[in-house]
Amino acid sequence: MNPYYQDQFVTLYCGDMREVIPALGLVADAVVTDPPYGETSMSWDRWPDRWPDGWPLIAASVARQMWCFGTLRMFMDKTADLKPWHLSHEVIWEKQNGSSLRNDRFRRIHEQAAHFYLGPWGELYKKPPVTNSAVKRTIRSKTRPVHWGGLAESTFRAEDGGPRLVESIIYARNCHGYAVHPTQKPEGIIRPLLEYSVPPGGVVLDPFAGSGTTLVVARELGMRSIGIEGEEAYCAKIVDRLTQGVLSLAL
Repeated sequence: MNPYYQDQFVTLYCGDMREVIPALGLVADAVVTDPPYGETSMSWDRWPDRWPDGWPLIAASVARQMWCFGTLRMFMDKTADLKPWHLSHEVIWEKQNGSSLRNDRFRRIHEQAAHFYLGPWGELYKKPPVTNSAVKRTIRSKTRPVHWGGLAESTFRAEDGGPRLVESIIYARNCHGYAVHPTQKPEGIIRPLLEYSVPPGGVVLDPFAGSGTTLVVARELGMRSIGIEGEEAYCAKIVDRLTQGVLSLAL
C-alpha cells in the first residue's frame, strides 16, 4: 500500500484503518487519536459507519498505550469494544466555547482524552508533565489526608516552589475561525499527550487523522508519525498543513 504523503517524519495513508493497519504491520510507541464518537447524526460522526467496530483491538496490535478522545457516554457505550485495553487515567480538555445546543443541562465546555494501556504498567514509557509555576508556600498540615491511604508520596512538590505535576484539566482554545475539520483539536491539547507517552524520536499512530494535528505536533517534537484518514478530502488538507512553511495550525 502506497502512502498518500510521506516526508522525513510523517507517513499518511488514505483508507480505512481496519484495512491499512493489518496490511502494513505497523508498530508505534503510542496511539493518539480522536475517533468518530457515533453519537450524532452529523456526517463527520457517522462516516464511514459511525464508530468503526473493532478498531480498538486493531490499535492494540500496534502499540501498548493509547490516548483516545471521547465523551463519558461514548466510553460507557463502547466498554466491550475497548477490551483488552486497561484504563489508566484521563485528562479534561477545557475549551472556551460550549458544544451542546441543549438548554436543560449544564453547558458542556469540555472533552475527555482517556489513557489506555496494555501489559505491565511499569514497563511503559511515561514522562509525567511538570511545571515550574508552583509557588513556594508554608505547609501547616503535618499529616497526609486520610483518603490518600497508603499511596507513595509524589517526587514533585509544590511546597518548595516546584516543579509540580501538571493538572489533569488543561485549557486550550479551540480552533474556531481556522479549523479545517469539524472536530479539529488544538495543538495545545495534543502536545502534552504526545510528550507523556512517546519517547524522543519515537513513533505515534493516529488512525483517525482528521486534519492532521497529531502529525503536525509530532513532527514539531521530532517524533515520527503515521496517520490514516478515510476521506481523501481531509488527506489533502493534512498535506496542505504539512507542506506549509509555518506549522502553527491545529486535528
